[in-house]
Amino acid sequence: MFEGAVQPAQPRVWPVGALCRAIADALESRFNPVAVAGEITGFSRAASGHCYFSLKDASGQLRCAMFRRAASLLDFVPRDGDKVEVRGRLGVYEPRGELQLIVESLSRAGQGSLFEQFLQLKAKLEAQGLFDPARKRPLPDMPRAIGVVTSLGAAALHDVVTALQRRVPHIPVVIAPASVQGEGAPRELVKALESLYDLAQGKVPRGGQSQPLDVILLVRGGGAMEDLWAFNDEQLAHTIAASPVPIISGVGHETDFTIADFVADLRAPTPTAAAELVSASTESYLRTLDEAQARLHKSLTHTLEREAQHVDHFAARIGRPSGAMTKQRALLDSAQQSMAHALRNDVQRRHNALALMQQNFPRAAQQTLQRRQEACARAGIRLQALDPARVLLRGYAWLTQEDGTPITGVNQVRVGQDLQATLADGTVDLRVQNAQSN
Repeated sequence: MFEGAVQPAQPRVWPVGALCRAIADALESRFNPVAVAGEITGFSRAASGHCYFSLKDASGQLRCAMFRRAASLLDFVPRDGDKVEVRGRLGVYEPRGELQLIVESLSRAGQGSLFEQFLQLKAKLEAQGLFDPARKRPLPDMPRAIGVVTSLGAAALHDVVTALQRRVPHIPVVIAPASVQGEGAPRELVKALESLYDLAQGKVPRGGQSQPLDVILLVRGGGAMEDLWAFNDEQLAHTIAASPVPIISGVGHETDFTIADFVADLRAPTPTAAAELVSASTESYLRTLDEAQARLHKSLTHTLEREAQHVDHFAARIGRPSGAMTKQRALLDSAQQSMAHALRNDVQRRHNALALMQQNFPRAAQQTLQRRQEACARAGIRLQALDPARVLLRGYAWLTQEDGTPITGVNQVRVGQDLQATLADGTVDLRVQNAQSN
C-alpha cells in the first residue's frame, strides 16, 4: 500500500444514551403526532395508574405506554383482544433502547370520531376559561336546600335521595327532572338547570320550598361514551358555568369523564359521592357541636378563674381599710415631724445669722463712716484744686465783658470796648486799644 493512499472514514462512536436520544429526536421530527390502529395485547395497569400494553396486527407489534392523566379520560376498561385506535407520540425508552408509543388518547375502533369531537370541544371550552380553577367556588358547609337534576327513572336519583335522607333528613331537596340520554337530553338538562337557577335567585315562587337553594347536583349513572354524550354538550357547559350557586357533577362511574365534570365547581366520582359531598352526617354536626361546647366551657372556665383572681386581689386591697389608714397615718406623722424639724432648723439658722449681724454691726458701721469721711476729704481736695481763685493766685486774670460774659478768644472783643479783669485780690476795668490773633 502506498503511504499516500486515502484512509476510509471512521464512523462516529456514539454513547448508547446519546444514540437513543438522537433516534428519539428523529422519530419526533419524522412521525409525530401519529395515529395507530391495532389489537391490544398484554394490557396491565400499574399501582401508579399508568397503563402498559402492546398493539399488534398480522404484520407487527408495538410497545405502548399510557400515563395516568390520559388513562383517567378513558370511557371504558381496555382488555386484551380489543380493537382500538390510539393517538400519541413515538419515542425511545432509553433505559432499554426500545421503541414505544406514548398514548395520549385511546378509543374503541369505530369510536374515534366521537372521541375526537370530545377532545375538540374540551380544548375549545378550556381556551374560553370554563375550566379555570379560579372560577371554582367552595361548597357551602351547611346548605339550606339542595337541588338535583337527573331523570326521575334513573337509579342515580334513588341513590342520591337515599344518601341525603340518611345523612341530612332536615335539608329540603328540590328535584328538576330531565332526560339524561338521547338526542333531546342536553336541551332538557339546560331547561332543568335554568329552572333551579330561577328558584335559587327567588325569581319564581317556591311553593312549599321556603329555603333558597345553595347547591345543585347534576347526576347520572355510568355507561358508554354514547350513553353519557348528553353531558358533552357545549350549550350545557355554558349553562353550568352561568350557575349562581356551586354545581357538583356526579356523572357515570369513577373512570367516566364528561365536559360537565370539567365545567362544574366540583366533580364527584359517583352520584352517591356527590350527595355525600354536600351532606355532612348529623352525627358529624353533633360531634362538631360537642367539640365547640367543650371549647366554650373551657374558655369560660378559664375566664371565670382569671376574673376571680382579680376580684380576690382587689378584695385584699380594699377589704382591710384599717391597715391602709394606719399606713397613711404613719406617713402623715413622719411628714409632720420632718416639717417641724425643718422649721426649727430654719428659725435657729436665721437667729444665728441675726446675732452675727448684731455683733458685727458697730464695727461695720465705724468702718463705713471712716471710709465715707476719707472719701469726702479726697473729694474736697479735688474740689479745691479746681477752684478758679487758686488759679488767679498764680498770676492769671479772668476777662469778662460788661455783662459778665467770659472772654475766651480775640474774636470776641473789638477796639475801644470796655472789659473787666478779675484778679486774685480784686477787679480792674480795661479798654481795648488793639486786638490781634496769633
